[in-house]
This record gives sequence, C-alpha cells and structure tokens, in this order.
Amino acid sequence: MSSEKTMVEQLAEWAHSVDWNSLSDEAKEGLKGRVLDSVGTAIGALNGEPVRNIRRMTEHLGDESHVTLIGGGKTTPDYATFYNGAAVRYPDFNDSYLAKEETGHPSNNIAPVLAAAEYAGTSGKDFLLALAVAYQVQCRLSDVAPARKHGFDHTVQGAYGAAAGAARAMKLHSSQIANAISIAGTGYNSLRVTRTGELSNWKGLAYPNTAMGAVHASMLAKYGITGPREVFEGNKGLMDSIADDFTINWEKEDLERVTDTIIKRFNAEIHSQSSIEGLLEIRSLENIKPENIKEIRLTTFDVAYNIIGGGEEGSKKLIRYKEEADHSLPYMLAAAYLDGQVMPEQYEPERIMRDDIQDLLQKVDVQPNDEYSSRFPDEMACRIELETQDGRIFNVEKRDYQGFKTQPASWDVLMEKYNKLTRDIDSTLAAKIADTIKNLENVHISELTETMDLKSTCLLITARSSSWRCSAAASGAPRTCGDVSLRLMKMNKYTGAVDNRAQFSARLFFGLRKPLAIYKAIARINVNKPLIQPSPFLKRLRFRYNRQQIILNTSLSAKEGCT
Repeated sequence: MSSEKTMVEQLAEWAHSVDWNSLSDEAKEGLKGRVLDSVGTAIGALNGEPVRNIRRMTEHLGDESHVTLIGGGKTTPDYATFYNGAAVRYPDFNDSYLAKEETGHPSNNIAPVLAAAEYAGTSGKDFLLALAVAYQVQCRLSDVAPARKHGFDHTVQGAYGAAAGAARAMKLHSSQIANAISIAGTGYNSLRVTRTGELSNWKGLAYPNTAMGAVHASMLAKYGITGPREVFEGNKGLMDSIADDFTINWEKEDLERVTDTIIKRFNAEIHSQSSIEGLLEIRSLENIKPENIKEIRLTTFDVAYNIIGGGEEGSKKLIRYKEEADHSLPYMLAAAYLDGQVMPEQYEPERIMRDDIQDLLQKVDVQPNDEYSSRFPDEMACRIELETQDGRIFNVEKRDYQGFKTQPASWDVLMEKYNKLTRDIDSTLAAKIADTIKNLENVHISELTETMDLKSTCLLITARSSSWRCSAAASGAPRTCGDVSLRLMKMNKYTGAVDNRAQFSARLFFGLRKPLAIYKAIARINVNKPLIQPSPFLKRLRFRYNRQQIILNTSLSAKEGCT
C-alpha cells in the first residue's frame, strides 16, 4: 500500500479536522435556515402517497428504535434516512446549488446527517458542523466533477457529501471517514434517466436512496469495513469512469458553500423560479383573463430549457402526474397564471388533469438564449412575453428572484414558507420546532428530534346524552344513550397507523351492535399532539359516526401523558 495519501484520504482528514470556528456566522445562519426550510417541506409532504408508502415499508422492516422519523416513531438510522429524506425531497421544494454544469439539492444531506447525529448522540452544534461538511463536499464536487453531461445524476456527487457528513456526525476518525466516503462513492452512481423522458416516483427518491446508502456505508466503516482508497483517481474510479480529471486542495477548503445555495420561493423545479415570478408580475399588473391568452413565450438559459423546457431531456407538454408536472415549465407557468401560486396543491391529481391547465400549458413556448445562458449560474435570466388574442403583448425581464443568492431569503421569509407548509399540525408545536432550529447550536440534537416525533398526547372526546342520539343496527328503534368518553391515544395522523387491538376496539364501538351505554366504551387509537387544534381526524370520526346514524356534539380536551 502506498504511503502517499489518496484524494479521499485528504478529504477525510479535512472533514475530521474542521471545527465550529471554521464556520462564519453567515454560514451558521444559512445552515439553520436550510434545516428549517427542509423540515417544513418534510412535514408538508407527510401525506404524499410515496411518502406514506415508504412509511409503511419502514414500519414493516425497521424494528429497531434508534432514530426518529419525522412525524413520529423510530427505526434504524438507514431506514430513517430514507424516510425522512423522501419527505424532504419528494415535494421538490428544498434548496438548490447551481454549478455551471450541475444542479443539486444539498439539503438532501440533512436526513443522513441528522440520522447519524441522533444515533451518535451529538450536540446540535456538531450536527450543524457535519452538515456544513456535507454541503461543502457535494457543492465543490458539483463545481469540478459534473456528471449530467455523461449520463449520470447529480446524486453522484451527493454520495460523497452525504457519507462525509454522516461519518463526521458519527464521530468516526479520519480513516473511517475515508472508508465511508469511498464505499458510498463506489456504490451509488445513479443514471440521469431518473430525470429524463417519462418521469416516475424515483425522481424524488433517488437521493434519499443514495443518502441511505451513505449512512449504511458509514456504519460499515464504523465497524471496520474498508473501501477503495483510489475512488477518485484510480483505475475505473470517478474521474476515469464518470467525471473528467479534477483537483481539489481539501486542506485549503472552507465551509462556506452553504451561503451560495438558494431557496425555492415556489414549489417548482429550481430553474423555473425567476420565470414564474415574472409571469406572476404580469398577471398582477395586467389582470388578463386566461381565455384571452394567445401565447406565453419564455426565453431562458440553456440549463432551464434542456431540463424542464422541452430540450435535451424530452418534451414537457404531456403532463399526467406530479413528477412530470413539477419538471415542466409549460405546466408550472400555466399553474402560476391560473392559480396565482405554485404550491403543493397545484400538483394534486385532479388539478393536473383539469381542462383549463391542460389547455393553457399547450400555449406556452420555451426557447433558449445564448446571452442568458452565459449569465448562468450567477443569474437566472429570462424574458417572459404574454400575447393576448387581440394582439397585445406584455413582457417582463428577470435576472433573479426572491430566494436567489442575490436576494437571499431571510429567516422571516423562510418562516412564511414554513408556516404554510406546517399549517396542518398544531401551531404551538410548529413554533417550537422552528425555535429549536433557530437555537440549534445551543441544544442537544435530541431536543430537535423529540419535537419532530410529535409527542403522544391523550385526547379526550366527551359526548353527553342531551346532545346526541344513536340507532343500533341490531336493536331496532333509535334510543338515547348515556354519557361516553373516548380515550384516543398515540395515533399518527399521517399514517393512520394503529395497532390491531386499537382497530378492533374502534370497530366494536362504531359498529353499535348493542346499546352504546352497555360498552362504557374506551377506544384506544393512536393520536398525536398536532391534532389538538386542526381536526382532519375528527372530521373522519364524524363521518364514521354519521354512517352509523350517530349525531355528536363533542367537546375536546387534551392533557399530556394520560392513560
């Protein structure tokens, strides 16, 4: 074995040696802002079908209770990484880093670094430092080793960043960090077909899968498994097989790349942000009815055209489901004009298939422009023209948008987005999560993960005989029933998961095969604290009551830890 340090060993020594003082105040605030943005996005995504499906898989496979799942429950570090990462990534609403020939989403590293930090029992400060390492590695490799032009996905660079951050969060020594990075870098090289042609769920899950592998690689390294020392420069290594030759002097690297990442103002692919903002400006100023639009013409930079405008990665006018919609400039611009926003609700199946949006997206024309392309990634330049049926033309030119690095999103702007995405959970809990993130360098990481576990609370629904009637399916005429209290415990709103006994008790109660007063029924169902204020679950309860011809006027109270 050569005594000369390989590139991955140099990277590992740097990742192991950096400390909290290596971070500028701007970088520290940037990291916390990205955590807030990603946690809000994840909470807002918990009802998404792929996220719910992954939750079911995780519950079936992950019996060990080590690391918190956003929304409640615990599992193994790698499964938690995949589930939490899916929740962050699936909506396509998290941050981005723009290199000249590669665009990635470094906040995808939050899930693996958070899982590793919780597993290792680190401080919030150590978590943020490890996250900064992950950001720096992924972003710098995106600068010098773009993979998209060679047919590989941006998750390639992410494998190295996620492993470096996770291994640092696990407090591994430098040789173990090198092994974790080399195992992940060798093993996780996704194809770009993930984001071309007919898109699938995998578009939003490729990075969580890579991140899960990076955490698994870190665990292997922790237990002595080695990886290829020449993963970068070796025969058939990264440079030989995927990227061109490059050099990075890791000894001289800082931790500031997070300050060059950008936030999405709209729930849309990153290269669409300035064009959406521009079209909304025309909409606000001119108030032209959609039926009076003849054409919307967008002139933009080549990366936007090629990825989401109908260029080299395929046509963007056959839109049937979310994954196609959020990577189609014609769809996103049509949605913005019709609805005045692009948020998760613009990707609901019924919205996608409605005639108004399907018709308008066909009127959107996208073309590249060499001048705009030369200004990318320092600017996100574009020109939007709207032509009416009677020949009038309205236009606006953009160079950036609110959230771009020239107009960075403040904490208050991020909180606006966070509050919209977390509106379905208890506002007090949402505020507590945000406050914990804002103060993260001063707390233990468990203080954050405990809030995201959405602590169990006992909800007591009381219905009095004077306010409701019931009819029993097997006992004939309607009758007045006595006072009943239901104890509802530990239900996860997002999964609906309850244990078998709870389901049986609930069915027995709602079935009403005997007069209700006989049961003095206590139905044990898993309910979580966020349901104290909003009541989608209670609406479902009322629906089930109504199916059994029960009319309830209920009062709702809550107390911590009741049995």
